[in-house]
Amino acid sequence: MVQKITSRNARFQQWQSLLTNRNKRQRTREFLVQGVRPITLAVEHGWPVRALIHSTRRPLSRWAEDLVRDVHTERVAMAPELLAELGGKDESAPEVVAVLEMPEDDLSRIGVDDGFLGVLFDRPTGPGNIGTVIRSADAFGAGGVIVTGHAADVYDPKSVRASTGSLFALPAVRVPSQREVIAWLERHRALGRRVTIVGTDEDGATDLFDSDLTGPVLLLVGNETAGLSAAWRQLCDLTVRIPMSGSASSLNAAGAATAVLYEVSRQRIAAGRR
Repeated sequence: MVQKITSRNARFQQWQSLLTNRNKRQRTREFLVQGVRPITLAVEHGWPVRALIHSTRRPLSRWAEDLVRDVHTERVAMAPELLAELGGKDESAPEVVAVLEMPEDDLSRIGVDDGFLGVLFDRPTGPGNIGTVIRSADAFGAGGVIVTGHAADVYDPKSVRASTGSLFALPAVRVPSQREVIAWLERHRALGRRVTIVGTDEDGATDLFDSDLTGPVLLLVGNETAGLSAAWRQLCDLTVRIPMSGSASSLNAAGAATAVLYEVSRQRIAAGRR
C-alpha cells in the first residue's frame, strides 16, 4: 500500500525538520538521504530504511522500481513540490528520498586489526568537511571515522551529500570526548593491538614522507581553525607535517586528511601490506 502526502501535514513537517534540526534527528534516530549511489550503498550495506518517498506524478526509473520492490518498508507518494523541499533543492524534486535509521554511536563498530587505519576528526565545524573526510577515508582503505567533541553532525544533509555514499560503507562514530577514545584504544592495547596515534600539524615533528605509517594508525585531524587541541597533541605518538613548496602555508582540514590518507595507502601498497 502506498500512502499519499499532498499537503504540509504533520508527517511532512517531521521529515522536513530532519534537514535542519539536529536534535530532532537525534531524538527520532532518523535522517534523509537522496541520490542513486548513496541510497544504493545504504541498502547494500544493510542500513535500515524506514520509508521510501517518491513523486505522485513522476514515473519511476528502473532503479527506483527495483528499489521499492526489493526494500520492504513504508512507501510514500508525495507531491513533487513537497518532495523538492525534502531534497533540499529549489528546482526539481529528487526521484527518491529515503528515510534511514541512524545507528548507535558505538566505537565497537570500528574493528581494529594489524592493518588498522582510522581517522579522528576533532571538533569539526563544517559538515561538508566531515563528509569529505569520510569519503577520503573510504577511498584510501580506512576502517572508520571518529568525530569528537562539540562538532558538526555526521548526519547533517551537507555531510551526507559530501560523503557521496561512503557514510554507508564504513563506520562513522560520534563521541563526546577523548575519554571514550582512550578507553577504546586501551581495550585494544590490552589485547595486543597497539595503535599509533598520529597527529597532523603544519608544525609537526616529522615530514609525512619520512614517517613509517604502515602499522596500525589512528590519524588525528584537528578543528578547521584551531587545529588539534593541546590534550590531543599530548596523546600523539607522532606528529607529521605535509611538505609544501607553494605559497600556501597549510591545507584545510579535509585536504590535509586526504593527503595523509593517500600517503598511508601508498606506503602500505609499497610494503605489500594492503
